[in-house]
Amino acid sequence: MATKSKKGSVWTSLPMQMMYGLILGVVVGAFISSEFATTWLQPLGTLFIRLIRMVVVPLVLATLIAGSAGLGNASKIGSIAIETILTFAVTTAIAVTIGLIVANLMDPGQGLNISTEGLQAKSATAPPLSQVLVEIVPINPVEALGKGNMLQVIFFAIMFGFCVSSMGGKAEMLTEFFQKVGDVMIKMTNIVMIYAPIGVFGLIAYTVTQHGLAVLLPLGKLILTAFVATVLFVCITYLPIIKIIGLNVLTYLKGIFEPWLIAFTTCSSAAALAVNLEASRKLGASKAIASFVIPLGNTINMNGTSIYMGVTAVFAAEVFGMDLTLTQQFEIVLMGVLAAVGTAGVPGAGLIMTTLVFTEIGIPLEAVALIAGVDRILDMIRTSVNVLGDSLTALLVSKFEGTLGKEPFETELEVQDPIG
Repeated sequence: MATKSKKGSVWTSLPMQMMYGLILGVVVGAFISSEFATTWLQPLGTLFIRLIRMVVVPLVLATLIAGSAGLGNASKIGSIAIETILTFAVTTAIAVTIGLIVANLMDPGQGLNISTEGLQAKSATAPPLSQVLVEIVPINPVEALGKGNMLQVIFFAIMFGFCVSSMGGKAEMLTEFFQKVGDVMIKMTNIVMIYAPIGVFGLIAYTVTQHGLAVLLPLGKLILTAFVATVLFVCITYLPIIKIIGLNVLTYLKGIFEPWLIAFTTCSSAAALAVNLEASRKLGASKAIASFVIPLGNTINMNGTSIYMGVTAVFAAEVFGMDLTLTQQFEIVLMGVLAAVGTAGVPGAGLIMTTLVFTEIGIPLEAVALIAGVDRILDMIRTSVNVLGDSLTALLVSKFEGTLGKEPFETELEVQDPIG
């Protein structure tokens, strides 16, 4: 992205336009009826989410194939994959543990007099781990692409990229092809992002009309607990990683602000995928590693969702007068790590995975319907953290592999910013 020379141009940049959409959405949502918002404003947000979901599958496929093919030989791919998965697993375990600790200290469900009468939530049964692992392998890759089954798409893309890499120079044309397809999809995503401020306005205005202060105030302690746990996790986990990488904290926060804001306002890590790739590259991640780690993390690295699972489990147990044993809380940690693998980068997916956790430890599912009243606020918090985790992992693995800052950001992507 070219450097802006005009002094006031920052106020018309895409992140600022999205902030304007966010603020305007809150103001408008406070004064209009829910019927008007549902009829006229919700479709604006729904259209934006559909546009993003239109581009995310081919974007993930192309970037993962190009990234896997560009990593080098089999041992190189193996070391990068192990470093990536270990970082994902460790940070996710830390996240859900912090969520549980903070929730136990703050007791978000204690003293709340909230009626659960009439609340209903659909039951969900957690599939066996063996079934989850087997179904990662697609029977028909085309069907997986059509249905948007991201785990199957990721498996096929990584395997395809590995095979391309193993063929060396013979398949160099394929590597270049998928690199260009990835560039085209980023270009398409950036064109879609022109519409983002309008989409954010529609989403936020509709949310405010549906979940006003009357709902937020009784559950304010739950929101505060999730926020405190998230801030603590960022300080304990992310800040040291930024130091290990060798970046200034303010420099990193400035560089990652745009994808963070997109994730925060849309509640969709998929919406921030292309911008997160670009931001991570500018901060020093190598192109191959960023193209491998960030699409992968978009599906299986859910630190914010893991914090949410820990906090909401304790909250729900307290609302229903249950005492969670250490064994049950350990189960929540394990379930948080495993459930994060299956949480798609779309709005509200974390609430669905929470149903699986509640079922596993015996919490009444009425609690899910209760939490759903403020889930949009919680979703904004957790999704923005998920995006930061993907970016930091790409930078950290680049640091481990000695490629951090070694590849200048390619100017070929500058033309892809439609805002200028």
